[in-house]
Amino acid sequence: MSTPFPFTAVVGQDDLRLALLLNAVSPAVGGVLVRGEKGTAKSTAVRALSTLLPEVDVVPGCRFSCDPGAPDPACPDGPHEPGAGAERPARMVELPVGASEDRLVGALDIERALAEGVKAFEPGLLADAHRGILYVDEVNLLHDHLVDLLLDAAAMGASYVEREGVSVRHAARFLLVGTMNPEEGELRPQLLDRFGLTVEVAASREPEQRVEVVRRRLAYDDDPAGFAARWAEEEAAVRARIVAARELLPSVRLGDGALRQIAATCAAFEVDGMRADIVMARTATALAAWAGRTDVLAEDVRQAALLALPHRRRRNPFDAPGLDEDKLDETLQEFGGSEDDDPDPDSDPDGGPGGGGGQPAPDDGGPQDDDTAAQPEAGDSGEPQPSGSGAGEQSPVRASEPFRTKVLSVPGLGEGAAGRRSRARTEHGRTIGSRRPRGALTKLHLAATVQAAAPHQRARGRSGPGLVVRRDDLRQATREGREGNLVLFVVDASGSMAARQRMSAVKGAVLSLLLDAYQRRDKVGLVTFRGKDAQIALPPTSSVDAAAARLESLPTGGRTPLAAGLLKAHEVLRIERLRDPARRALVVVVTDGRATDKGAARWGSPQAFSSGGASGRGGGRATGGTEPVALAGRAARLFAAEGTASVVVDCESGPVRLGLAGQLAGELGGTAVTLDELRADSIAGLVREVQGTTRRAA
Repeated sequence: MSTPFPFTAVVGQDDLRLALLLNAVSPAVGGVLVRGEKGTAKSTAVRALSTLLPEVDVVPGCRFSCDPGAPDPACPDGPHEPGAGAERPARMVELPVGASEDRLVGALDIERALAEGVKAFEPGLLADAHRGILYVDEVNLLHDHLVDLLLDAAAMGASYVEREGVSVRHAARFLLVGTMNPEEGELRPQLLDRFGLTVEVAASREPEQRVEVVRRRLAYDDDPAGFAARWAEEEAAVRARIVAARELLPSVRLGDGALRQIAATCAAFEVDGMRADIVMARTATALAAWAGRTDVLAEDVRQAALLALPHRRRRNPFDAPGLDEDKLDETLQEFGGSEDDDPDPDSDPDGGPGGGGGQPAPDDGGPQDDDTAAQPEAGDSGEPQPSGSGAGEQSPVRASEPFRTKVLSVPGLGEGAAGRRSRARTEHGRTIGSRRPRGALTKLHLAATVQAAAPHQRARGRSGPGLVVRRDDLRQATREGREGNLVLFVVDASGSMAARQRMSAVKGAVLSLLLDAYQRRDKVGLVTFRGKDAQIALPPTSSVDAAAARLESLPTGGRTPLAAGLLKAHEVLRIERLRDPARRALVVVVTDGRATDKGAARWGSPQAFSSGGASGRGGGRATGGTEPVALAGRAARLFAAEGTASVVVDCESGPVRLGLAGQLAGELGGTAVTLDELRADSIAGLVREVQGTTRRAA
């Protein structure tokens, strides 16, 4: 067994260490979610915590870690008689992002259950983590079906495994700790709320502190055992302090004054539900016990708010987590019992790690709030400046308020990653058929299994009421659910889009589609075109808030290289298919359809829109010649030839409309919707499904 990095040797990260220690003192706090950039000791600190936890008493031989003083009456290894137990270290169990359902909850031998009536159960990670820590690295990348199982276990304190009427239940109470990099996507709100505390971590910008981090890491890598021995005294002191705080915890008094401050704070920040109040109360009590006090003070309530509320006040994935500390201090002072209870922002309630607030302070010169956030200067986005264009570049405009959009889905039946957008063959969903299992049986199709076994009962010598089942009879259920797609936005940022302040509405529409992509667990990408070229503003990623940030700072101006934008999008999809061939794509082109520049595309002699004629020629004259329009049509036909699902959001407005966006949709093999029709509450039409090549062929 490798020697973990000592917890007390972690440099800085006071809030992270404090949050972990509070959960060690009081597991009822509910766990920790650690958000931050890569390389900030998130995993190191979590793994180091396990060595500080007190040992636990377990029933000897019980695979489910039952407490000998109060054994679980429904334990699959029971019943256990109360008696002496055996001590063992508290476990820290790691849940891999790609784990199967059986690995998490356990596996039930269906063949033995049907043929012998025996519940042969192999415990999973939830059983191993009972009365310990369940650690999920990159928790935001966890598949939805595993998230659902975690939510059930966290809510009920038990895990249920059911396979066609055969069920097993065991206790599963654990400390849930997750780490994540927000750049790779956000967490589902239901799971986010299950974490008691959250901490934002970032690498120090102080050279001396960074030097010390490198020095300690190199020393540990050279001699892990020797390095750990040098910190053994500090580790023992923290371990003893945790034990003392646990013993003191039942004696800590949470007075009415502190409860009023907790309730007022949660109300002031408009958090949903009552879980925040309960978590704050438990955290403040643990803070007092950690500091060796029996009374909860205002400073404990303040620190509890900074740890328990930032992730609960978010209304959508584009809101930055965090609290307004001035507002927090005003609320605590208003509802404080006396001057002695006034919060001191500089206080350190635990005398050790902590006291720095729920998230790191912004760098000097950084944006302070939404109204004063500095907008990037024209050209700061890294895109080339338009040259020879008829219109100059304009500063970025803010997006209008997002709205609920209509459902856009990819036609056909896919087999991509689990999500909520398009139909797909999945491990979860409604049963649509059966097949012979490939590998381990996970979802039994009972009727098909009985049907396969029935003709062979006489040959197998069946004499009793039971059914003689062989492995060859077992049938796997095939199910249909939903998958997540790659939604690639191709956004026109040319000067024509900025006319009559249309860009604000366009950004609002894209923001609404991004919010829909977040809810449906899609990957997103963003390609923009203006001037003479197209740019990949955001490569495909699971972080929709990163896409929203790029969209917000997007400047407009210049001509319209529509063909270049489509070709750039086609290249992005080609590369992404090599990385993830099972994930199907949905291309959303946001434009008025006007093409006024060939951009980087060089196709030779142009051709007119195949759907065009007089309409195409008229559009060409209105937009500066037929060649850019023809090149855009040829680029669009690449998507149609490959069967890529697409939709064009028509941004054209005004009394005179050329209908070029509709022609572009025809070339793409997709459909066009106006900004008004995109709204879910619009009465302009029914919910539209994207028309792909497969639909047209049908």
